[in-house]
Amino acid sequence: MNIDGLASHARIWDMVAGAGPMVKLVLLILLLQSIFSWAIILYKVNLLRKIEKETSSFYDLFWKKRDLRQMYRVTKNYPNSPLTRIFKDAYAEAGSYIEAPPRERSKSLIAMEGTGLLRRILKKTISIERAGMEKSASFLATTGSTAPFIGLFGTVWGIMNTFRSIGAKGGASLAVVAPGISEALIATAMGLFAAIPAVVGYNYIIARTDRIAKEMEAFSTDLVTLIEKTIGGFEGQGRNDEEA
Repeated sequence: MNIDGLASHARIWDMVAGAGPMVKLVLLILLLQSIFSWAIILYKVNLLRKIEKETSSFYDLFWKKRDLRQMYRVTKNYPNSPLTRIFKDAYAEAGSYIEAPPRERSKSLIAMEGTGLLRRILKKTISIERAGMEKSASFLATTGSTAPFIGLFGTVWGIMNTFRSIGAKGGASLAVVAPGISEALIATAMGLFAAIPAVVGYNYIIARTDRIAKEMEAFSTDLVTLIEKTIGGFEGQGRNDEEA
């Protein structure tokens, strides 16, 4: 770093150090919001990357094998994919019928009543999985919407103190006004520094979560269809139950 850069950083630090107690408190709040926001963004991006990778791999294997019992055995190899939780919940409901001898499957409860209950269970699982992926993202939204106003509050407070100092000194020269105003404006800059990454991170996380949610819904439909074909004889009834 060159001398000018060091001098610039030193001036910024001097302005922060010279700010009043309220402005320092505002800066501390914004700093904590920024740290937590970056921690959430980095964690979520890494987690979503793992989820997308395992989800794609599991979905491809599902279509390649089309064997429910075999797929159930390999779910443990995809701990981050929400598709495995969907599959496990479906298998918990229909597994006893899937594993029954073919001649007994047509007598199963699902065969007689359709797959309406199974579809509702999977919809609930999808909602739970989506909520889990979006967990903590609300903090980013809160930071994005409140940080600029918190920074603005610090700026207004600092400017108020500056004008109070002007009144006490009885003069309004640039040398008197500039330091106080520059110290106050740091709060606004810090508010934007915390808010912008939070908003970008929130939109990115929600967009990727939406894409994964669509994959979960598509997989759920495909899974129910395969279960219907495995057990047999109630496709129409299952659709009627779902519509009802």
